[in-house]
Amino acid sequence: MAKALKGVRVIDLTVWFQGPVCSQHLADFGAEVIKVERPVHGDQGRGVRSIKALPVGDWNQYFLVINRNKKSMALDLKRQEGRDILYRLVEKSDVFLSNLAMENLAAWDLGYEKLSEINPRLVYATNTGYGHRGAVSKPSFDMTVQALTGLMARLGEPGEPPIYLGMGSGDAHGGLMSALGIMLALHQRRRTGRGQYVDASLYGAQLFLGAPTLQAFLATGDERYSEQQARTAAPNPLWNRYRARDQWLFLCLENDDARFATLCESLDRSDLAGDPHFASAEKRRKNGPELVAALDAILAGRDAAEWMQRWRPLGIAASPIQNLEDVAEDPQAWENEYFVKTHCDEVNREVSVRGLPITLGKTPGSVETLGPELGQDTELILADTLGYSWDEIGELKSKGAIP
Repeated sequence: MAKALKGVRVIDLTVWFQGPVCSQHLADFGAEVIKVERPVHGDQGRGVRSIKALPVGDWNQYFLVINRNKKSMALDLKRQEGRDILYRLVEKSDVFLSNLAMENLAAWDLGYEKLSEINPRLVYATNTGYGHRGAVSKPSFDMTVQALTGLMARLGEPGEPPIYLGMGSGDAHGGLMSALGIMLALHQRRRTGRGQYVDASLYGAQLFLGAPTLQAFLATGDERYSEQQARTAAPNPLWNRYRARDQWLFLCLENDDARFATLCESLDRSDLAGDPHFASAEKRRKNGPELVAALDAILAGRDAAEWMQRWRPLGIAASPIQNLEDVAEDPQAWENEYFVKTHCDEVNREVSVRGLPITLGKTPGSVETLGPELGQDTELILADTLGYSWDEIGELKSKGAIP
């Protein structure tokens, strides 16, 4: 069965992570994504074989996974002949996507006005650092933008350094936002016949990533939503992290008498429910540090799995706090194809990769191939899609427009 986005052609002029992961979502669901890269070196992500100077595996997982299911076309856009090829491709495409600096796009005459004139149906999408309005123009990285959004300042214990949420988490969220924007613009085009400009910024995406606590702060101005909070001073001790004998747990219960009584019974400590210090929601809140200490001592006496076995039948919401090793072996992730195995030509074996975070019942996406070799589809796209003759292709090579 055809995939949901079959027939949609995307020109992907993106590098590094946020832009490529946007087009990865589109390619996973059947869009023909043509990754346009500079000759010789291509996307800088092709050179990423380490994180923080530490080698990561024996294959380039950074580039190959987020550029899966795509074609690669090598063009020198500094040459007029290279730009002319791209213009012809714009005529036959539905989406132009870029996260390059706007100055570069302007210098190569690849702005919205130019490309929409060539193809009025084109959806022109950019991934910027901070959006197009305002004065901020400094370089944007996942961690530097995250530092600006208040996310880091909210994580960790008071007095300890702020915590970075994780490698590329904001980029990944920004890419998903960008894919959503493109789909909305394509849907609108069905009604109007015309494309439009779309932007999804790293700053906007990361602000939305912190939406629950950010909105609470906007509504109240209460500093507890914007500053680090001590685990031992949680406003609701029943909604907190606790260390079992073997690993941490996250307990998520409303602070009401019935739920507290059920919890105490599961802990074989019904006496806690009758303790005058904890006899009401207000007293449990007021004497929170004392209750946290009591729960710390009790929960440390058994393994997390034992507590979970007791709590599930009682409807007590909780979960072990897993690390990536635990998650990589989680049957739930594999059964839903959030993780899949696919062949990697670079090492000639099956490798484990992220699957798709979205499931469609009738037109599901899939991982068909990992990222392409640099320029591997250039000549076929020129001949089959754009109608260049082989003599013309040879001339383009001689002029340096293609390698």
